[in-house]
Amino acid sequence: MKSVTICSSNKFAKEALEFAAELEKLGVTVFVPEFYTYHHGPLEDISDHNREYLAMGLTYAHFQKIRKADAILLYNVDGYIGTSVTLELGFAVGLGKRVYAISDKEEDVCRGILVDGITATPAELARALA
Repeated sequence: MKSVTICSSNKFAKEALEFAAELEKLGVTVFVPEFYTYHHGPLEDISDHNREYLAMGLTYAHFQKIRKADAILLYNVDGYIGTSVTLELGFAVGLGKRVYAISDKEEDVCRGILVDGITATPAELARALA
């Protein structure tokens, strides 16, 4: 079975983690974001100096997860991905990774053309990765 890195806004952390757990039950190796604010609270609670280093660490750590995986999944509820996930999408495409999304809604035509397939459920994504 293949591997996937989930790229998702913190807005959808709970749902993305549930999606990841279902994928793992199907035998897929899954890498997930840290979801710092979901687990630890708002970044505004951290000093400016430390926030910069935290953001840098989280970004580079997630890029490593993208490097390791065969594909990425944009966990894009109603088409939303945000700034960080847009960066992750570009990084993944630059590495030649396949890109899947859970929603076919996309406000930006440039991002939309980079998606290889829509897989709304863990089972659909597992089949696509097989």
